[in-house]
Amino acid sequence: MREDTGVSEDEQATTPLVDEAVKKAAVAWVSVAGGPAYALWCLPLDGALLVITGPGEQSAPGLADADAAKVTLRGDHGGRIVTWPARVTRLRPGTEEWDGAAPLVAAKRLNASGPAADLVRRWAAEGCALNRLSPAGTPVAGADLPAESLAERPREAAVVRATRAPFRLHKVRRR
Repeated sequence: MREDTGVSEDEQATTPLVDEAVKKAAVAWVSVAGGPAYALWCLPLDGALLVITGPGEQSAPGLADADAAKVTLRGDHGGRIVTWPARVTRLRPGTEEWDGAAPLVAAKRLNASGPAADLVRRWAAEGCALNRLSPAGTPVAGADLPAESLAERPREAAVVRATRAPFRLHKVRRR
């Protein structure tokens, strides 16, 4: 029998590893419905990650309408720290949650043109999605992580082109 501590089940499911990784996160790899993971800029807030997507912002197909996602956080040197299931909650413009979170995200947005208040108004007008990714379930960490790299081939894009060997002016002789 579980005692009522005033803390939701999702918050009870988090671990110290997830809590610390979320606090230090700047980029999260987010996968929706088993699709490819996208590197997304995020802002940690109250044990969750806030992610903005949409026109003029980063792209994360399916995240705006998803209820769940898989989040992978990496360390300073690129190594995976933890992967955890997340509950996705979309914050809507005009709500108390939006009014509290959107200005914080806008203030931390790099390379934004104009003041944060203008950015928040643009997000609301253009239908950008501000999503909260909250830990919701048992994380995968340590020995449970796969031994292989899980690296995938780069996705096809119009900007990808074949690289040629670098030009050499003369041949260097070694003795």
